[in-house]
Amino acid sequence: MKFIGAHVSASGGVENAPLNAKEIGANAFAFFTKNQRQWSAKPLDGKNIDAFLENLESAKISPKHILPHNSYLINLGHPDDEKRARSFDAFLDEVKRCEQLSLVNLNFHPGSTLKEISEEESLNLIAKNLNKTLELTQNVTLVIENTAGQGSNLGYKMEHLAYLIDRVEDKKRVGVCLDTCHLFAAGYDIRTKDAYIKTMEEFDRIVGFDYLKGMHLNDAKVTLGSRVDRHHSLGKGEIGLDAFKFIMNDERLDDIPLILETIDSSIWKDEILLLRSMQRSY
Repeated sequence: MKFIGAHVSASGGVENAPLNAKEIGANAFAFFTKNQRQWSAKPLDGKNIDAFLENLESAKISPKHILPHNSYLINLGHPDDEKRARSFDAFLDEVKRCEQLSLVNLNFHPGSTLKEISEEESLNLIAKNLNKTLELTQNVTLVIENTAGQGSNLGYKMEHLAYLIDRVEDKKRVGVCLDTCHLFAAGYDIRTKDAYIKTMEEFDRIVGFDYLKGMHLNDAKVTLGSRVDRHHSLGKGEIGLDAFKFIMNDERLDDIPLILETIDSSIWKDEILLLRSMQRSY
């Protein structure tokens, strides 16, 4: 069974996210547990947490089909010691927020070299911070998102994801989220059946489907291999609709959150219905 949703708003409190997901007919969703543009945030209180769990039950959505996203400010591979420590503290806080909300995953972008250190040095710093985080927390799986490779961002190669997983000590608490726009922008084609099969075989060989904890379903405004991160609505970009038909009929992608981050939230409900209509459609 496919679990489809979108990255919904938690404006007014985290407890509103499940209701916003329910409103668009989702049985999965993503959200920010705090303002993603600020370093610090007011702690969650008991009322927020209780209301979140009640609304989650009302929406009939399981915690394993939720893919909270961390702040865009965090860079666990930052070359500056002080700034990297600040990122680690913020990341640890986000994981603990997930613990408070009984969530089992936290999706994050791995980090950036800022063109000041090598990719390997930055990846090693990220891995070190992931291990420290896992030592200080429980139950939450750290889900590494592939990136488009824009600027100095790491994670645009499947080998980057595998490198980090290999260096995480607790393999049961690390995973991967594949973003279709990022895949495409990084040079992995999924537009035809043969291309999709080839890319997914490469993913399985280098990373492994056992580590796949979720996907972001986005079309792309940019061309293949452009290394630019620009999402588009389904079927309106360079990827096209066929790739999403392949995804919706791939049994390896059952029982994980499939999350829209497309650019027009007013049509998310329609896009969810479109994705559901694609099952067994070719």
